[in-house]
Amino acid sequence: MPQTLILTRSDVLGLLADATGEVESAVQRAHRDLALGRAVLPAPPAMALPGSDGTFLAMASASAPAGLAAVKLLADLPGNRERGLPVQRSSVLVTSTETGAPEALLDGGALTRVRTAAATAVATRALARADARTLGLIGTGPLAHAHAHALLPARAYERIVLWGRTPSRSQELATTLTSELGLEAKVLDSPRAVTEAADVLCTLTPSREPLVRGAWFLDGQHINAVGAPPRPDHREIDTAGVVRSRIVVDAFDTARAKSGEVLIPLAEGALGEDDFRCELGQVLAGLAPGRTSDAEITLFDSVGVGLQDLATARLLIDLARERDVGTLIDLGA
Repeated sequence: MPQTLILTRSDVLGLLADATGEVESAVQRAHRDLALGRAVLPAPPAMALPGSDGTFLAMASASAPAGLAAVKLLADLPGNRERGLPVQRSSVLVTSTETGAPEALLDGGALTRVRTAAATAVATRALARADARTLGLIGTGPLAHAHAHALLPARAYERIVLWGRTPSRSQELATTLTSELGLEAKVLDSPRAVTEAADVLCTLTPSREPLVRGAWFLDGQHINAVGAPPRPDHREIDTAGVVRSRIVVDAFDTARAKSGEVLIPLAEGALGEDDFRCELGQVLAGLAPGRTSDAEITLFDSVGVGLQDLATARLLIDLARERDVGTLIDLGA
C-alpha cells in the first residue's frame, strides 16, 4: 500500500524557505491550466454552525498536469483572536488522480501564506506598469512580510511604503524589510498616504469595512486586494475603488460566491457580473488582455483558491521526496 507523506508546519516552512520563484511558477501554471481546461476548480461551499461566528470552507480542486486532486479544509474563526490563536487554520489533503491513493497531508498555514503572495506576484507581473517603483503595503502581519519578499524579485522597486494599525509593529516590519531587502521601507501615517504614494498597492488586512477609498487611486496604479477573508460582507476597498478599476479575479465562481469586494458593489448595482468575469489565468494564457494602457487602474481581487494550494502541494511533495523531509504513514494499515 502506498504511504502518505505528512508535512508539518516546520517541514513546509523549511522546504519553501528558498523556493519563492518555484512557488510563483507553480501558481502561474495552475492558473493557466484552469483557463485552458486542464484543471477543475468549483466554488467552495461555506459551512456555518448555528450560534457560531465561524465558517468552514472545503476548497477542492483537481489538476490533470499535476496528477492530483486536493481539498483544503479552512476554518475561519474570528473568536480565536480573543483566545490568542490564529483566526484561520487549515489542512490540505492530496490524492492521486490515477489511483485515488492519499499522497500527502500538509499543514495549510504556511502553504497558504506563501501561495497567496505568489499569486499576487503573478498578477502584478501581468497587470502592473513596467515602470512601477514604489510598493505600498496596508497591513503589517506575516502576509505583508511574505508579499514584500514575493513581489520584489519581479520588479525594480526603489522603496516600500506601509501602514498598519499598530505603530510599533509597522516600524518593526519597516526595519526588517529594509534589512532583509536592502531598500528603504518607510512607515506612513494613514492608508490614504500609502495609497497615494504607491505604484503597486497591496491590501493585506482582515478588514470588514473598507480601509481604502477609490477617490485616492492614481491613474496607472495596480491594486492587489488580498487580505479580506472569503466572506461576502468583508472588503478592504470601497465600491468607488472597484468601479474605477479594471477587475481581474483569481476565479470567477469563487469571487461570485465569496468576495465582498465584488458582491457588495454588485448588490448595490454599481457593477454587473461581466465586470469581474476576467480571470487571471485567461490573461496569462493570452485569452484576455492584461493592462491596456499606462493610465488604466487595474485591480486583482484575490480571494484565494484551492488550485493554488494544489499547485504548491505538488511542489512541496516533490521537494520533500528529493530532500527526504516529512513522515511517511500507511493510512491503510
